[in-house]
Amino acid sequence: MSRHSNLLSAIFHDPISGNIHWRDVESLLHHLGASVETGHGARFRVVLNNVEGFLHHPHHGGVFSKPEVKHIRDYLAQAGVTPALYEAQKSPHP
Repeated sequence: MSRHSNLLSAIFHDPISGNIHWRDVESLLHHLGASVETGHGARFRVVLNNVEGFLHHPHHGGVFSKPEVKHIRDYLAQAGVTPALYEAQKSPHP
């Protein structure tokens, strides 16, 4: 599995992980084709699959809290990105 697949699995895994890093999420968002723009302070505007969302850069060491990971999970699902859909899109179709 690729690094991005592993990260998506970690984001959508229950119980929610407390070890998701900003730089990894930012890399995943860019890989998925998202627009990530710096906003005010630690706020970032993200547009993925025409769905707008706002993420906050974590304050302590670049690691998201569990509620922040839940927020990222909800945003990705709203934008149509889940581990199963990601795997289906990247695997070759017969």
